[in-house]
Amino acid sequence: MKAMNGDSAKQASRPIESNANILVVDDEPRLLQSLITLLSERGFYADAALGGKAACQLLTQRDYDLVLLDLRMADMDGHQVMDFMNRRDIRAATVVVSGESSFSSVSRALRRGAYDYIKKPFDADELIATVTNALSKRQLERSHDDVQHRLRKSEELHRYIVNSSPDIVFMLDSDGRFCFLNSKVEALLGYSCGELLGRHFRHLVDDQDVAKAMYTFQDPNINATNPRTIELRLKTRGSRKANRHFEITAFPMDGNALGMKATDGVADNVDAQIYGTARDITERKEAEAFINFQAYHDLLTRLPNRALFKDRLNLAITHARRNSQKLAVMFLDLDRFKVVNDTLGHAMGDRLLQAVSQRLESCLRRGDTLSRFGGDEFTLLLPAISSHEDARKIARKLISVLKAPFQLGEHEVFVGVSIGIAVFPDAGQSMDQLIQNADIAMYHVKGRGKDGYQFFNDAMSINNTTHRLGLERDLRRALEQNEMRVFYQPQVSAIDGHIVGVEALVRWQHPERGLLYPRDFLPLAEETKLIGDLSQLVLGTACREVRDWLSDGNQKVRLAVNFSPSQVEHPRFVQQLLAQLDHFNFPAENLEVEITENVIMNDLEQMSRKLQELAAHGIRIAIDDFGTGYSSLSYLHRLPIHTLKVDQTFIRGIRAGEDGACIVNAIVAMAHGLRLDIVAEGVETAEQLQYLRELGCQQVQGFYYGPARPAEEIGGLLTGQRQSVRISKAG
Repeated sequence: MKAMNGDSAKQASRPIESNANILVVDDEPRLLQSLITLLSERGFYADAALGGKAACQLLTQRDYDLVLLDLRMADMDGHQVMDFMNRRDIRAATVVVSGESSFSSVSRALRRGAYDYIKKPFDADELIATVTNALSKRQLERSHDDVQHRLRKSEELHRYIVNSSPDIVFMLDSDGRFCFLNSKVEALLGYSCGELLGRHFRHLVDDQDVAKAMYTFQDPNINATNPRTIELRLKTRGSRKANRHFEITAFPMDGNALGMKATDGVADNVDAQIYGTARDITERKEAEAFINFQAYHDLLTRLPNRALFKDRLNLAITHARRNSQKLAVMFLDLDRFKVVNDTLGHAMGDRLLQAVSQRLESCLRRGDTLSRFGGDEFTLLLPAISSHEDARKIARKLISVLKAPFQLGEHEVFVGVSIGIAVFPDAGQSMDQLIQNADIAMYHVKGRGKDGYQFFNDAMSINNTTHRLGLERDLRRALEQNEMRVFYQPQVSAIDGHIVGVEALVRWQHPERGLLYPRDFLPLAEETKLIGDLSQLVLGTACREVRDWLSDGNQKVRLAVNFSPSQVEHPRFVQQLLAQLDHFNFPAENLEVEITENVIMNDLEQMSRKLQELAAHGIRIAIDDFGTGYSSLSYLHRLPIHTLKVDQTFIRGIRAGEDGACIVNAIVAMAHGLRLDIVAEGVETAEQLQYLRELGCQQVQGFYYGPARPAEEIGGLLTGQRQSVRISKAG
């Protein structure tokens, strides 16, 4: 007999239940051992029974899932063994493996419950496939039996609950007074039966539901075949307990038909007109309320979720359009949250999100909607604003309220927020447009250094989703196909014009768009988390190329590298940087790490530890774009700062009487007082250079000495510089 189809046979070598209990029965030792060995090779374990009597004895001692049974046996044939199993209700699956192949013999075996019949000599794969299928069937039978057993238990429990009358049972007389109550009223509401008998039902019903109850119990259409079911709130004993929700089912009745007597819970002279039950559904109502809350709120922060925010935004747009008003949508993304989450764990991250939510809520007006959009992203709806200034004030308030540190257990952490703002109708006519454009504006904030706000404008439309997806694809390909280039801008001594250092700047040699500058792709690299890979490529390339210049006799040339906030804030920033320097055999004392003031002040305590560790290895620290951030003098004393880089916006103001020149004067004077080096960025004219020399600014960089250049051009300049120095000395 064919045991199974071809597809099943292919699965024969993969037993579904290798720990199944199998009994092999045969009176020929050689065949018996052959079957045991075959099963063992395929991952099954089986007991052997030499003959029918031995099989019956083992079947009474142990539960088996499957019996492989020969029919022709001298002491007790296979049919007798199956009869024995049926009498004892032994429910193991039976597969006959026998040389007896007559129709009558096969038919008898199948009638006695055999699962299948395999003729000797058998095919090994066919046998194993049949065993696998039989065990599968047995496993299903057991699962079915287990389900049936649990169903029976469940039905018994249900009958017990029903028979135990978990509901309040009551009767009302013609005047609406209680004339019968069971003891459940005391367990559920705290009243004894005696307290309520003879009192009108309205004394038990919540004041707001009395009218509904009066209408139901006095409805002339109510009858035995048309009962009324309503939900009412019933009063609990004592004012401290909240009223509970009940489902009331009531219908008229003939009280005399019950043959009631005046006992506990039954009033004298009973004239029952209404019979009813009150089922406590408080938990169900609370669950419904919770499910409804869960559907529209974030359970961690208790704020509205994305669905509720969009619903309210749609309504606000309709109202604003009808009344010719403006509204604003803000997209908020926390800065440095990932660092806290990765460093302190998700539990602390959750606590931080809750604390952030509370601070943000404190800034809202009545009618505003703050929602958690997902992860560390929030959205804020400001309906009915009069101008952009209203949104600007709220944005500034949100940024300010998050500047103070958060105390998470023993840890003091800092986060900031980047906010994109889209104003209706200028920045979008629909819900999706406003959210998307606020998101785009937020990423512009991220791109210029985080912790600020930005209104969406039409110039940002190039950053639409399609463009960003395409650019992200190209950026990933660029990293894989080595399209990134490292250029170097010389840092020149203001005294003698010699190159004393170079700043590594990345460029992208795009195959279609040509040479792209950092402003074109660094914000996207930050957004897509590719900034780490990009920075490793830049640092590795710069270390190799500058190391060659050092080996050629330019030992004092310094390499300046600017690191993004996400890199510096990473908990393993120092270890990863030192590992890279070691890998490229680059001397730490020739590296200068450039970071912005904002990055330092966002978490001064953590940054202090990191910078101290870098300085201990000989690495120099430079503050980039000095004067555009916090400009707090206190951190300059606390940190191992070596260099201040004056932002180019101040250098451009070096003309008679301009404020920019005054700021440069102050910065240079302060740096001299603190014994810090000065690098002036963006020097473009001889006038600017002369002014800076007279101030005592040691180093400059900018287009006056040319733009950033490839490594081979800088190498040529350094070679010429060395030769010039040698000629000068020889002269």
